[in-house]
Amino acid sequence: MASNNKGFPVYFLTGQKFIHQTLFCINSLVKHNPNRYQFIIVDDGSFDDRLIQRIGHQLPGARIIESSWIEKKLNDKLALDKFPNIYSKRKTYPHLKKLTDIHILEENQFKLVLDSDMIFWRTPHGLLDWFKKPENAICIQDCQQSYGYKMETMEKLTGFKIPELVNVGLIGLESETIIWEEIEEWIGKLEKSQGMSYFLEQALTAMILSRQNVITLDSADYIVNPSESHIRNKQGILHHYVDLSKEFYLKQAWRMTQ
Repeated sequence: MASNNKGFPVYFLTGQKFIHQTLFCINSLVKHNPNRYQFIIVDDGSFDDRLIQRIGHQLPGARIIESSWIEKKLNDKLALDKFPNIYSKRKTYPHLKKLTDIHILEENQFKLVLDSDMIFWRTPHGLLDWFKKPENAICIQDCQQSYGYKMETMEKLTGFKIPELVNVGLIGLESETIIWEEIEEWIGKLEKSQGMSYFLEQALTAMILSRQNVITLDSADYIVNPSESHIRNKQGILHHYVDLSKEFYLKQAWRMTQ
């Protein structure tokens, strides 16, 4: 398992609690397509020297972006006095870092971000086709609507129809389409009107996508919350282990990748 610095760029936000899942996900991907990907590992704020050494040993060639460098970039591009909601949520809601800490990076016009709690069972041909000529955003379909906020509220804020069933386990976005002033406003107004939600990042992403053409990968192949039968039979291309399927992931699925 290695990272190819000339391969298709794949980003993970991870840290001490999740690195084992990150490495399992990467291993499942490269098993089917060795040397096709460059892995960019973004520090969630918990990296230390030991973890950095571990990543270097288990994933040679990976780019590691430490939180100290990210903080500097954020301070340069997003002034605290202009973006207080973003800064506040980053401290209490780490999921937001999948937007801020990755898309603040001045590289790769389109960035594909993967969650760590996923396993690839086959070659993701649809994803590879997108990588060859990324022109639109790409995502996978959720098993149920999970935005945490009313669609009417989200649509009133964006002025566009919100795409349904967006799941951010696999999400490819053009960084320049993220308008940080809007993100700041949306966080404030969503939480003021309807409170805090675990799904805020997913809601914000769907709002960003509302004005774009989006490729949604086939839900029969890219399965969110797979059943025990899906897992035992390794059905489809990708499984995203959320909700009840998390137990199957922890007890069974990761062993099946060996």
